Amino acid sequence: SIQLEEGSDADRLELPGQPYALALWNLIIRPPRRRYDACRLGPKEFRLWSATVKRVDFDLKNSRGMALKCSHFMPKGLAEGDPDVAPGPVVIYLHQNASCRLEALNLVPLFLPLGISLFAFDFAGCGMSDGEYISLGWHERDDLAACVDHLRRGGKVSAVGLWGRSMGAVTALLHADRDHSIGGMVLDSPFCNLSTLAEELAQSEYLMAPVPGWLLSGALALARLRISSLCEFDIDELKPEEHVGNSFIPALFVHGRSDDFISPAHTAKLFEAYTGDKEMELVEGDHNSVRPAALIRKAVAFFCRAFRCSDFPQGQGSLARAIGVEFDGGWAHPYMTRQLTVEAGKHLAMVGS
Repeated sequence: SIQLEEGSDADRLELPGQPYALALWNLIIRPPRRRYDACRLGPKEFRLWSATVKRVDFDLKNSRGMALKCSHFMPKGLAEGDPDVAPGPVVIYLHQNASCRLEALNLVPLFLPLGISLFAFDFAGCGMSDGEYISLGWHERDDLAACVDHLRRGGKVSAVGLWGRSMGAVTALLHADRDHSIGGMVLDSPFCNLSTLAEELAQSEYLMAPVPGWLLSGALALARLRISSLCEFDIDELKPEEHVGNSFIPALFVHGRSDDFISPAHTAKLFEAYTGDKEMELVEGDHNSVRPAALIRKAVAFFCRAFRCSDFPQGQGSLARAIGVEFDGGWAHPYMTRQLTVEAGKHLAMVGS
């Protein structure tokens, strides 16, 4: 491996493999940032079935002093402090590396009619939150910890579940290792070891030119140095596989069969080592594919079981019955933006199919 003197600047290094290292560290810690206007979050108050939903937006500081942009979708009575509305379970959605909290919007019409609120936020370095870089779970677990602590201190939630995808799934696993009170987790496409993933990505089509084998170790060493300098973490120490042996939280692992960004072998290894109650679903599609209706249906039902939900409104042809949980089915969302209405409607149609 390449040894560099303390205080050296990776920006000025002219060593074999440097151009590849530059491309690799950008891929890992500075993927394209998804920027958006807050209006994309939709209305702050709207109807879903017989429930009125309110979205509460706020900033939350993480342990590094960065502002995280957060949105909590919950029943209006709960949001406004109605003493007759008891705290209910919440699912925190954890987005992918080049994404933001908009990724969670399609789940709103699935969870809220069940009395399960949905919390989404932009990780530091993503979307509208502060920060320049991401760390694929290393610092994101502290972002998540700040959100969980806020929710528990606020008195509006009971059980907490985590639904993470890619970087978000890794974040959930790392957090769960130190917070065993999480009620359940859906883990979509996590990696088991960042060093292994970096080596795979270095020789993949995700770099403009894959790293030649004879330059691989040098390029990885330079990328590791640069990432450590910018993000204050060592990619060799980010090993989710070492965090699953002591977790007994119910977990549903998911991976796309055609994923060539994070191989399904990563999730398979994590699943094998996981010590809690676990299920595994391989689905059609790649890393960024829209997940099939059957998987969404199974994930929602999984949280209902994990939270021991039982008090749902009943109705013939209801959404709850459609996903295998006893629960009311009319779609009424007159105040949503057209795009969100269409997307949510598609999900509801698929769930009921």
